[in-house]
Amino acid sequence: MPYFAYTAVDAGGRTVKSVMEADNEALVLNKLREQSMQIVEVRETKKRKTSSSRRGKLKLKSLVVFSRQFATMIDAGIPILRCLEILTNQTKDPVLRPALESVTLDVKSGLTLHDSMAKHPHVFNKLYVNMIRAAELGGILDTILDRLSGFLEYESEVRSKIKGAMMYPVLVLIFSQLMLFVLFSFVLPKFKEIFDGMNATLPPVTAALFAIGDFMNSKWWVILLLVGGAIFGIKAYAKTPRGRYQTDFFKLKFPVVGELTLKMSIARFCRTFGTLISSGVPMMRSLEIVGETLNNMVLTEAIDETRACIREGQKLSEPLAASGLFPVMVTHMIDVGEESGRLSEMLVKVGDFYDGEVETTIKGLTSMIEPMLIIFLGVVVGFIAISVMTPIFKLVNSVQ
Repeated sequence: MPYFAYTAVDAGGRTVKSVMEADNEALVLNKLREQSMQIVEVRETKKRKTSSSRRGKLKLKSLVVFSRQFATMIDAGIPILRCLEILTNQTKDPVLRPALESVTLDVKSGLTLHDSMAKHPHVFNKLYVNMIRAAELGGILDTILDRLSGFLEYESEVRSKIKGAMMYPVLVLIFSQLMLFVLFSFVLPKFKEIFDGMNATLPPVTAALFAIGDFMNSKWWVILLLVGGAIFGIKAYAKTPRGRYQTDFFKLKFPVVGELTLKMSIARFCRTFGTLISSGVPMMRSLEIVGETLNNMVLTEAIDETRACIREGQKLSEPLAASGLFPVMVTHMIDVGEESGRLSEMLVKVGDFYDGEVETTIKGLTSMIEPMLIIFLGVVVGFIAISVMTPIFKLVNSVQ
């Protein structure tokens, strides 16, 4: 379908320049006249470049603020187009602002709100677009936007908790690496010069330590090359279908971390699925969206198999239980929700429960990481101290 660039003047006297997709120029003229716009120029053009080509990552907080303000304005009776214009002008996020400008122009040209947002998947994901679509069909845009903002706020809160919990272990790990770098680069070479000048016979432990230090000082680029090559190789393999599946499977099975990953995925599945169903999105479409938002191929395949089983007439809980990935409590709660007609409520309750489990697991993991790091540092420092002090004691005894 061709694209037409047009210049027109709206009812408020403002000049509007945009691009509209239509079968022919006559349809463009009719749509603009229906919107009470005075046409200045219409010409066929190439497909417009949208803001999706822009680089950068959207801040979740910016989308939360936009959704909350949008819901408040709609509830106050302000027209959608006017809301978009106000929010576009006050938004400072470099990724969200150009997307909103494009959405505003598309809505002016006659597109629905969800179709306009669907053109910017880097800003408005499938969950967001489908909930807006359900809201437009049901005439409850303010309610759905309020649910969306609450959902996004909770997602942002969970991410902040995880980052905050991991901050201390990461800082300790970075400090330990810097300390080891200083020891091997500056401290140990001085001791080696002293021992060499005194022609001291070094114990095997001390000789091994100095050999490690010499290798790190002279062949540091080999270490960086090996580490960089390993990281690059793992990332490249993870981009292949087989590699991504195996990587995601490993994430779920890795001790302690795998349990945390599974709980986070189940919490996200239940909360997203419950939000979509309560917003009026059909179950099959909701499952498709949820599968794509989990970011784990193992779980996504399980959701796809569930959709296939539902088409054949099975209940939702049966294929989920057969996958072996979802705990018994989750599948039983979903089964009860299906039988009672309160599936969305049950899913939200399960999501709340697993959100609490995630928080507890993170606290336990961080409390376990801290002493492990301290023990690791103690062993390393103790090994270095023993390796350095042993030949000193031998030299003192020989002098005596």
